[in-house]
Amino acid sequence: MRLPTRTHPTTDLPGISGTLRTGRQAAAVAARLRPGDVAVIDHVDLDRNAARALVDAGAAAVLNAQPMISGRFPNLGPEELIAAGVPMVDALGTDGLAALTDGRTVRVHDGRVYAEGPDGAVLAAGRALDDETIAAELAAARSGLVTQLESLTRTSTELLRREQDLLLHGQGIPRTATRFAGRSTMVVVGGPELRAELDAVRPYLREQEPVLVAVGRAADELHARGRRPDVVVVDGADEADRPSVAVLKAARDVVVRVDPGRPSGAESLERLGVRPLVFTTSATAEDAALLLVDAGDAALVVGVGLHASLEDFLDRGRGGLASTYLTRLRLGARLVDASAVPRLYSGRVRPVHLLLVMLAGLLALLAAVSVTPVGQEWIDQLADVLGLGGAL
Repeated sequence: MRLPTRTHPTTDLPGISGTLRTGRQAAAVAARLRPGDVAVIDHVDLDRNAARALVDAGAAAVLNAQPMISGRFPNLGPEELIAAGVPMVDALGTDGLAALTDGRTVRVHDGRVYAEGPDGAVLAAGRALDDETIAAELAAARSGLVTQLESLTRTSTELLRREQDLLLHGQGIPRTATRFAGRSTMVVVGGPELRAELDAVRPYLREQEPVLVAVGRAADELHARGRRPDVVVVDGADEADRPSVAVLKAARDVVVRVDPGRPSGAESLERLGVRPLVFTTSATAEDAALLLVDAGDAALVVGVGLHASLEDFLDRGRGGLASTYLTRLRLGARLVDASAVPRLYSGRVRPVHLLLVMLAGLLALLAAVSVTPVGQEWIDQLADVLGLGGAL
């Protein structure tokens, strides 16, 4: 089966040509990509968020030293690349990765990476992936979900033991200037469906005006839509996911999530004129935002861009599974996914809506009266007063 491909400059040789951009993690490579570049990563079990970042950056092809799907769980990144028409080659190995130097122009064809030129030597070779291969491997990975769930149980128990004061009693959660008590709150995360979900909740956002909590660069998306996040949560270990300085300065609160025993990274924000609050936890930044809102006793929490299904949770990898699971249990029924909002909320009834209903009822009443003898007499009298008797 032929791989789906994007439109690229035509050459006499088959395959796709482009400049290599190399790195360990897909997110870091995506930040350096220009449209038409070939991404080289060392990323086992490519997740959907990382794949979406590569697609949005315009990757012409993705080369991976590791397997795209290891079989541990059904990760969603390869499907994202296939749907966008981005060819993939995986299992290049460490030797193949070492041969692919940043900035070099290469040609990718049939699982091989060639040096530039008609007589270009093979620099690296791996496995070309198509939709049938990916579908078969994902089906096999789904059969191992029981093992992953058992692992989730163990890691959740370990996390709860380490951070029971935080998860059970809210100790260590910073107090923000923003108040959540009794208010509707919207937590916005940079998931693959972020823009579509923001479009879906636009009436709710406009009419209910919830407190806005944005995680990482999702704050930039809100800013682009004319919305100022009240609280911005950033990961101290992931500077690439930080929003713009203007957005950080405009927020009422900036919270930095940091792993226990690690530097907070707050100094870099302070140099920008931002005084952040430090939230020490091994939970992910997304889960830290939810815990922050929960500690503030928000009446309702709408999650935009959050991971909602079992496969979405597993796609994040083992590191964030336990905190995701325990955080969702903590919030319980107060957490509503953005996809459910259009079904549950149809918009607020405004005075103009009531006026239109009353006007329609009045017109219907006048029409009914006009066909009665009394109504006809009234019309004749009105016509005489207006001097229209002869015309009627």
